[in-house]
Amino acid sequence: MKKRLSRIWWALATFVLFAPSMALAAGGGGAKQIVIVADTRKLSGLMAWWANLYNESHLLFTILTIIIVPVTGCILGILADCVMSWIGIDLKHRELAEH
Repeated sequence: MKKRLSRIWWALATFVLFAPSMALAAGGGGAKQIVIVADTRKLSGLMAWWANLYNESHLLFTILTIIIVPVTGCILGILADCVMSWIGIDLKHRELAEH
């Protein structure tokens, strides 16, 4: 029984490893890589730099995105907190309704 179960697991692992290549070969010919680029012809300034960064280095683009998104969220959160305290909403000294 252990031997049969081991063979099933190996067959499943082999299928998972080779399924993507079989799917690419299903078109009947050699599969070509898809090139994804950003169109930078009508962009300028920061948007052009960001699109060119995406075209040149996906790794650097990913790292900068991972850094910029949380920092922007924190900045917007702090600004929202300042605006709410300025208009009179106090979120620091409130009582919970659940207790």
